[in-house]
Amino acid sequence: MIETTTLGRGGPVVSRAGLGLMGMSGIYGQADDRESLATIHAAVDAGITLLDTGDFYGMGHNELLLRDALRDIPRESVFIQVKFGGQRDPSGAFVGHDASPNAVRNSLAYTLTRLGTDYVDLYQPARLDPRVPIEETVGAIAEMIKAGYVRYLGLSEMGADTIRRAHAVHPVAALQIEYSLMSRGIEARILPAVRELGISVTAYGILSRGLLSSGTARLAPGDPRARFPRFSDENHERNLELLAGLEAIADDRGVTAAQLAIAWVASRGDDIIPLIGTKRRDRLAEALQALDLTLSTDDLAAIEAAVPAGAVAGDRYEASQVAALDSER
Repeated sequence: MIETTTLGRGGPVVSRAGLGLMGMSGIYGQADDRESLATIHAAVDAGITLLDTGDFYGMGHNELLLRDALRDIPRESVFIQVKFGGQRDPSGAFVGHDASPNAVRNSLAYTLTRLGTDYVDLYQPARLDPRVPIEETVGAIAEMIKAGYVRYLGLSEMGADTIRRAHAVHPVAALQIEYSLMSRGIEARILPAVRELGISVTAYGILSRGLLSSGTARLAPGDPRARFPRFSDENHERNLELLAGLEAIADDRGVTAAQLAIAWVASRGDDIIPLIGTKRRDRLAEALQALDLTLSTDDLAAIEAAVPAGAVAGDRYEASQVAALDSER
């Protein structure tokens, strides 16, 4: 079974890795609901308790899918964290973000109904709403915690200063943010700040949207990842060279490059909880095996030499999105 850790200093006990459900709702191409449900059940059976979703994943589809899975899973046995605030139109395009106090209450009401549950374990704004002071967003979530609809407060993609302001209003249990061998920006200011405050990190993008996995690093025709700078032309070619270096180390160890990349994230500390983002049982099984890998000092040095911090070509999002991220300021 998977080891456990606490989410935040003195916080709830959760599995050492979580399952990210976003890909089950069409973000990276079509998903099969039956396979997605089987993957959720396989994760829970393996000991994963932390399940990560968002109300804008598939415009509610992801929460409804999780509701279906929960029919066969005792509610108290899992820790459900939900992101809110992303606004989308009927075509699926993102059109804005709303983390106002009324949006907190309204979004949570719909989430509870879609999930078929009386509470969510952790609730977090997906992005900082530039029109709303973080204190107001957090204050509204704190009201929902006091009322029993939410258990813990989380944040997503926010910078050190914003995290400190939020934590001063109500204790933050976890920060969800991208962290991988190819995305190490949090190490300068954000990671020291959350560790000082006793806040865990739930790390998404641990395979850099598939770039760190031999089976998914190359683009198929019509691949929706083509919009990301790291998958564009020269950038993609350079990043495939980094992957080749990681693959050589993986071959020597008798594992996959993806498993090394996941094990590297897990090695960064008990307060770093990798989110395994997958919609397939075979990918889940591969990822779970990575949690059993023990990386030596020499292993870690070789991995970081193959994929040096800052060597990745291209930003993790398009320029306009990066400019809007509080965590990148």
